[in-house]
Amino acid sequence: MTTDSATDSETVAAIDDWLARGDDETVRWAGRPRIQTVIPAAVVGGAIAVVAVAVAVVNDAPALALAALVGLLLPAWSYLRVTNTRFVVTDRALYRKSGVLSRTVQRVSLDRVQNSALSQGVAGSLFGYGTVSVEAAGGGAIRFEDVDDPGAVRDRIEGRDDRDGDELPGTVEQWVAVRDEVRALRAALER
Repeated sequence: MTTDSATDSETVAAIDDWLARGDDETVRWAGRPRIQTVIPAAVVGGAIAVVAVAVAVVNDAPALALAALVGLLLPAWSYLRVTNTRFVVTDRALYRKSGVLSRTVQRVSLDRVQNSALSQGVAGSLFGYGTVSVEAAGGGAIRFEDVDDPGAVRDRIEGRDDRDGDELPGTVEQWVAVRDEVRALRAALER
């Protein structure tokens, strides 16, 4: 899900339920982990349920079939975990909300961001998802796991999405001054 200044009012309203952003703070991107991350839990949970029912039938012990509930609860919990996790990038900070029974909101100010990294496994490379990790000054860190198009998310965090790829920062006069300074340093070193 991508959000800009002309945002979907429903999306911003849902974010504002848990995000204490200022009136002049603009949501640049909002997302969540891919729902497909529930698939491994569903497969394991299904296998547990099938094995529990089979063991209960073979041993003629209906009470063992209750273990199948564990197999059914595993994908349900995974689904709740994914649907209750949100990631937001504003023009001032990064936010991560998580929690099923309780809520944890993590915030990292953009002016404290020092490093960002993007990682994709084999499946992530094939299907276009990955994790964006950000380190902040003072030891803070935040991770946006299993997001679609992690390169675009990283660009939003680093502020590169608003710039044209061919445009250089600064004015011609500033670059002429930089060139002249470099030439003066070079001449001083060659003496």
